[in-house]
Amino acid sequence: MPDNSASIDGVGENARAGNDPYAALDASAATTLSDRWNVRDSALAVVVLAGLVGGAVGLAVGSLHEAVLLLQALAFDLPVGEKLGQGAPDLLRTLGVPVAGGLLLGILSTLVRRWRPNDIVDAVEANALYGGKMSLIDSLRLTVTTALSNASGASVGMEAAYTQAGAGLASSLGQRLRLRRADLRMMVGCGAAAAIAAAYHAPLAGAFYAFELVLGGYTLAALAPVGAAAALGVAASALLTGGEVPLALGRPVEIAGWDYAACGVVGFLAGWLSILAMQAVTVAERGFRRLPVPRWMRPAVGGLMVGALALAVPAVMGSGPGAVPPELAGGALALALTLVAKILASAVSLGSGFRGGLFSASLFIGGLFGGLLSVATASLLPELGIDGGLLLLVGMGSVAAGVVGAPVTMVLLVLETTQDLWAASGVLIGVVLSTTVVRQAFGYSFATWRFHLRGVPIRGAYDIGWLSELTAFRLMRRDAKTVPAALTVEALRRLYPLGSTKTVFAVDESGRYAGLIDMSQVHDPDQDAAATETRVGTLASKADAVLMPGDDARTVLNRFGTAEVEALPVLSSPTDRRIIGYVTESFALRRYSQALERQRGEDLGERGIWGRD
Repeated sequence: MPDNSASIDGVGENARAGNDPYAALDASAATTLSDRWNVRDSALAVVVLAGLVGGAVGLAVGSLHEAVLLLQALAFDLPVGEKLGQGAPDLLRTLGVPVAGGLLLGILSTLVRRWRPNDIVDAVEANALYGGKMSLIDSLRLTVTTALSNASGASVGMEAAYTQAGAGLASSLGQRLRLRRADLRMMVGCGAAAAIAAAYHAPLAGAFYAFELVLGGYTLAALAPVGAAAALGVAASALLTGGEVPLALGRPVEIAGWDYAACGVVGFLAGWLSILAMQAVTVAERGFRRLPVPRWMRPAVGGLMVGALALAVPAVMGSGPGAVPPELAGGALALALTLVAKILASAVSLGSGFRGGLFSASLFIGGLFGGLLSVATASLLPELGIDGGLLLLVGMGSVAAGVVGAPVTMVLLVLETTQDLWAASGVLIGVVLSTTVVRQAFGYSFATWRFHLRGVPIRGAYDIGWLSELTAFRLMRRDAKTVPAALTVEALRRLYPLGSTKTVFAVDESGRYAGLIDMSQVHDPDQDAAATETRVGTLASKADAVLMPGDDARTVLNRFGTAEVEALPVLSSPTDRRIIGYVTESFALRRYSQALERQRGEDLGERGIWGRD
């Protein structure tokens, strides 16, 4: 995509040489600066805009939540006040609805894929690679398919739809207002923060979800906009949902002394369970690819498998009847069966093609795991006197932190939903151990693991898009000095006298790059004796030290470090070795430094010259 964030000095140097194809584009973009100055240059305007986005996203999340509950009630004929997975299953509906929903999803996805075959870019990928640019249409695609999956009883959560809708709406609005790159990325974080905050009525958790996953870190400049979006998202959602807190335990927990060690043990075990849950999805995907059925039928097959599991364990359907299921607290066997069935159902749902995420599923799995450990501890080690509710909350937060990759978010989620500081302190211990295990043994959260499988080179939301856009094509000059390799040294000396240039590039009779010639070697007195006979091709070197137009700035600098030369040619392609330009090491370093400085200023919220691009 075009890089409208090129530094003014860098564009100027290439523009003066008449070589930068983007100079006109950058100049055109500069003329629109005054049209969007009020929003771009006013921190207060950005906060107000973020608050409005948060309120709109809160209403959207509340509407989606109520719509999905209504669809589930109609599809499964649920009694008033009963959620999916809480009552006795109806054989026909439990098997038929997921199959019908999967079939509809498969056909719908196939038809839409013909119209828009591109992958859907989520908030993390958009902020990491594309400067916060998301497609509203693609976001609506994911929102609709996730809602359909959840309404059909697939074992997936709605958080993916919430965050995609919120971030997509914020990004679309920001693009219409032509916000600068840093503000657009922050606006995407505001949309995601409002979505999670509205879903769980937890503004702090929503804000830190944005900081940890969508923005890639906390900055003082982002605090006010993200906080405003999260707070107004909760307020707007409460107008539709009544402000119900979905994860409230209902009582304070007791923690003291060695209980913290128990929290650490739970967190350690939860880390391995998180890895198991994520790997199960990958195994399921591979299994469904090998099935001798068309792609559009896979969700229906997955729906049949989920329905069969739900006949034995109804709680596996949908997001689960809450992260703290009191009806299952009666025995270890029921908890263990539900835990295994939920992991299988989530893996089958996502592996077969249902859309959704593991946010709420990981909370439910963690609650079951913590409840199982609580029952086991009370039976085998009653003398320890550990509060079972504490272990349940620690398991819930630790598994979710390992899967989602947002440890502080999960601690704050427990704190806000239980309003129990001591419980949050225990969860903190477990979350730290869980995320450490996942990072060391696996290296990915669920989102970054999915990126890895798709071949997307990101490990988080840190902005690396500016680096991929600062390519050799944008850095190069087009006035490369080329000479035929068959030219004599004497002729080259007359063509380029001593001091006129440092480097020229030799080309063969077909115009292909043959090597780099150091002019100091050409004018070396030792060459005088055979200057009229020696061909310059014999002096050419570094024939393999070349750049391609798409090489980013880091690759360019690494190539200079390896070749140990001051200039490198840019070739048309790996198969077509015609020279289309060249890059000097000094210019590449200067542009790279300017881009780093601009990025640092954006991270710190500075609105000086670095923000005016």
